[in-house]
Amino acid sequence: MVFKRRDRRPIWMVVAQFFWPKGGWGRAAMYVRHRLNRLPDPPHRIARGIFAGVFTTFTPFYGLHFVVAALIAVIMRGNIFAAIMATFFGNPLTYIPIIMTSMHTGYWLLGMDRHGLAFRPHGHENAPTIGKRFADAGESLWHNFKALFTNDTADWTGLANFYNEIFYPFMIGGILPGLIAGIIAYYVSLPLISAYQNRRRGALKTKLASLKKKKAEAGLD
Repeated sequence: MVFKRRDRRPIWMVVAQFFWPKGGWGRAAMYVRHRLNRLPDPPHRIARGIFAGVFTTFTPFYGLHFVVAALIAVIMRGNIFAAIMATFFGNPLTYIPIIMTSMHTGYWLLGMDRHGLAFRPHGHENAPTIGKRFADAGESLWHNFKALFTNDTADWTGLANFYNEIFYPFMIGGILPGLIAGIIAYYVSLPLISAYQNRRRGALKTKLASLKKKKAEAGLD
């Protein structure tokens, strides 16, 4: 296959580079910024795409962030590729603060007791953890899958608890911080992209004028 790697990376290297890419996160961020700046689209469309991508990172639809960001970009008439690239805002270094911010906001908006699940402070030692809810959801999925081929009865308790205590608060709570982060990203990126495109356009005009001048001088000779 054309795109198949010749050197197959071991699993541990794939996992390690997910959390710390080759060259570090600083280099990865520079690469994303370079690609965004060079997109052949007006600055406002690219900035809308960036808004869509950053906003998407505050949603619980992990594994579908590219799709969600692209759909939002289409609705906003933004650049789809910029939206996909901007989901880089959600990475192993930012996942925890994004999740905690979204869930805390969701608990607050929904009037839920956030102390009973997320952090287990003093006085709530027996409260279930987020990891426990994920484990229960996974166990329910596996049990219900086996129930399709056996006489076991499907049990949706684990999934219901996961939805009510994690997924739904995350989905509702991520809207507000997602909007704030997306708007900030939009207004920060718009002038930067405009300045870059103007500077690049000016450089191209200067180069073209220089080539025309050299051609004219060569014709006179």
